[in-house]
Amino acid sequence: MSKPLLPSLMCLLLWGAQLRPAAAQSAAGETVVGGPYAVNVGPRSATVMWVVQTGVASLGTEPGKTDKTAPVLRAERTTFTGLKRGTTYYYQVFAGDAGRGSFKTPPMGEAQFQFVVYGDTRTRHEVHRAVIASVLKYANPDFVMHTGDLVADGNDPSLWPIFFDAERELLRKAAFFPSLGNHERDAGNYFDFLSARPYYSFDWGSAHFTVINSDIENVGSTQAAKDTFWQEQTRWLENDLQKAQKADFRFVFAHHPPMTAVKRRQGENPHMTALEPLFEKYRLSAGFFGHDHNYQHYLKNGVHYFITGGGGAPLYDVDMPPVGVTQKVASTENFVVVQVNGRTARVEGKTPDGQSLDITQLESSTVAEAPSR
Repeated sequence: MSKPLLPSLMCLLLWGAQLRPAAAQSAAGETVVGGPYAVNVGPRSATVMWVVQTGVASLGTEPGKTDKTAPVLRAERTTFTGLKRGTTYYYQVFAGDAGRGSFKTPPMGEAQFQFVVYGDTRTRHEVHRAVIASVLKYANPDFVMHTGDLVADGNDPSLWPIFFDAERELLRKAAFFPSLGNHERDAGNYFDFLSARPYYSFDWGSAHFTVINSDIENVGSTQAAKDTFWQEQTRWLENDLQKAQKADFRFVFAHHPPMTAVKRRQGENPHMTALEPLFEKYRLSAGFFGHDHNYQHYLKNGVHYFITGGGGAPLYDVDMPPVGVTQKVASTENFVVVQVNGRTARVEGKTPDGQSLDITQLESSTVAEAPSR
């Protein structure tokens, strides 16, 4: 573990010589193909990561014949401790401009901050790039929430450099908090490259953020293993939401949505639909999901549900919006900007060209006591 930053280094680390961002060299024969980016950012510590390509592996059906190649990747990381709340830190993790970045630590109490949410960036890489460019143009997030399906196959090492290249300029200035999609396939690359956990939570200002793994099909090889995982995670989720009842806002993030306007996919996620009473019981402010490649917004029994899966994957029709709860549906690429101002929050869905799809005002949902079990 890294030693706490000295006071003279807390706001600015030494800069190095200039290197081309797309091909920064970290060592002889090694190329940086991802990052740098900050993950697991908390009030007192943060991890800065980058991904290095150390070589190329080949595969063939005959000796000396190459049918396939794959990059050999290694995740590098360093953890900074002894940080202060509500502070912007600037880092340098390898030489040149390519190795520079910054992140903010969470403020305390009724603070102002902004975060963006998007997902399903797995294909149509030019669209993914356009979404990120639009986020940089129309928003200034303190951190990013990804609703899953970062890449088309989490086990394929050739896809991760593409993802990180598209995200590069955004993740050099905003902390990254991901959730597992079904296309991650519970792959070791996801956990290694992002220092990630299957489910977790954190506080930012007076808001509480809970991220769960809705991809139960990939968490075990047997139905019993899948059921066990879901039961354990659901118990953890209820305990987490119960302990967060004094937060002004409670937000949940997952890949699979509990409802959808995509007719052919309705009823596909009963495990998520079954969580709705739990969300209502603990007065969830809003849930954010992906999986369906479009924009959707519902309001049901006081809980807002947003689907933002328009980060690059092919669009889906919104051909059967649920009756009585639908606020807005649109088959378009999109991202969501959330501006929190103490006890109020503004949620806006936007298209890559800057068009506003939907604006929602949220009020603090603080309760004096947790609801009885």
